Amino acid sequence: MITGKSYIGNQKSAKGNKTYKTFNPVLNQENEVEFIEASSEEIEEAVDLASEAFQEFRSISGRRKAEFLNTIADEILALDDILIEMYCSETGLPEGRAKGERGRTIGQLRSFANLVDEGSWVDATIDKAQPNREPMPRLDIRKMNIPIGPVVVFGASNFPLAYSTAGGDTAAALAAGCPVIVKSHPMHSGTGELVASAIVKAAEKTRMPNGVFSNLNSSGIEVGQQLVANPKVKAVGFTGSIKGGRALYDLASRREEPIPVFAEMGSINPVVFLPKALKNRHEALAKTYAASITLGTGQFCTNPGLLLGIKGEEMDEFISNLSNEIIKIDPSCMLHPNILNAYSKNKEVALSQSGLQVIANYDASVQNNYAKQAVTKVEGKTFLENTALHQEVFGPYSMVVECDDAEELQYVISKLEGQLTGTIIAEDYELNNYTNIISALQNRVGRLIFNGVPTGVEVCPSMVHGGPYPASTDSRFTAVGINSIKRWVRPLSYQNWPNYLLPDELKNENPLNISRLVDNLNTTDKI
Repeated sequence: MITGKSYIGNQKSAKGNKTYKTFNPVLNQENEVEFIEASSEEIEEAVDLASEAFQEFRSISGRRKAEFLNTIADEILALDDILIEMYCSETGLPEGRAKGERGRTIGQLRSFANLVDEGSWVDATIDKAQPNREPMPRLDIRKMNIPIGPVVVFGASNFPLAYSTAGGDTAAALAAGCPVIVKSHPMHSGTGELVASAIVKAAEKTRMPNGVFSNLNSSGIEVGQQLVANPKVKAVGFTGSIKGGRALYDLASRREEPIPVFAEMGSINPVVFLPKALKNRHEALAKTYAASITLGTGQFCTNPGLLLGIKGEEMDEFISNLSNEIIKIDPSCMLHPNILNAYSKNKEVALSQSGLQVIANYDASVQNNYAKQAVTKVEGKTFLENTALHQEVFGPYSMVVECDDAEELQYVISKLEGQLTGTIIAEDYELNNYTNIISALQNRVGRLIFNGVPTGVEVCPSMVHGGPYPASTDSRFTAVGINSIKRWVRPLSYQNWPNYLLPDELKNENPLNISRLVDNLNTTDKI
């Protein structure tokens, strides 16, 4: 069923001469299928098809787009065990994780289907003409969101389903009316091809234009660079490293027509432990955070990589308990030897920093491609002086920063780079004594958590998965939930247009029965 070929629209293609294989980190060996990297010719074909498809797809009704998205979900489910087995063989992740991520992917697709079927997401706004207004009449002005054009989506290494071929970026872009070209991640190209086959089947079953979706194999950075530089591509979605996301952002900015790159990148997700909470719950908190740091071998963008607190007996007890608890947890397999090598290198760099103390470091022997967890400790002053300590170590690693007092804690937080999440661990009654710390943390993150863990991102309309740079390239948008559709649209105003020429969303009759803002009042009424 796996061919190793790319999908250029609805057709499989293999014109390139560069090949590669995926890797099974549990068995520590390459998988059998050989994948053919997309050629420059195939890249051009995919982009041209997407541009042509956009002319039709941009105007397809919300109901038909919903049918398409729901059919994609059905076809992914129809892959059944074949998909799960391929996912596990390319990631080393367990079957339960594979099925959970598949469920999340299906849920995302169906939530966008519901959104576009209902239709109010376009934010239709109407200001009726006021010909008698003094001193100047007002013309009829109407506005709605429209799709921006072909979108390139980069598959993520750590989420082969939910953030990759049919993941949130793809689902949101298709829902908006934008054709999608996926640059498949080389670590899970087989999973990507299977999911791509489901999308192509769904496109054919629901009579979508050829080119509404393509999936391009790639073993390096060249395919992605060519895609982003192509003038017919109008936006980019990326989940990965700061280095990779920033490179794409810079490339897109240098184009003759710059385009937006919505990149979700690095984050160390600071957690602030306030004294009363530590005094009352230090044992339970240590167990909870040992589990969170090692969950999924630390390969989540929301892994708690920085633990902040004020020096004292409570903090000492927590650190002691955390060091004991995290060593009790059996190490697990990382996604790929390259990711393990990067983790080991970055951890070594962190451990070599002056003033850093290792408080827990798993030192027993482990299987191939298994990561050894570690926790370190440093004083607030040292952390402030050495920005190398602020960098993410992607994997089961976290660093405790002990501050002299609340003032230093606030200052440390204010000097952090932008983050996806920030967490406050506290008792309700002590919060009023630390309002400045809470405000400082709020200013650096996209999601503020109270008495929880950052790992785990609920897919719902209220979720923000983004944050100030470098957590993301644009903190005004989320990469998760139905509001992520706003990345792939732009507002367009119609001034004084005849009613019969307006889109249905803006016509007087409101034939779609959507909610609209008419003269500053939300209503579904006709005009």
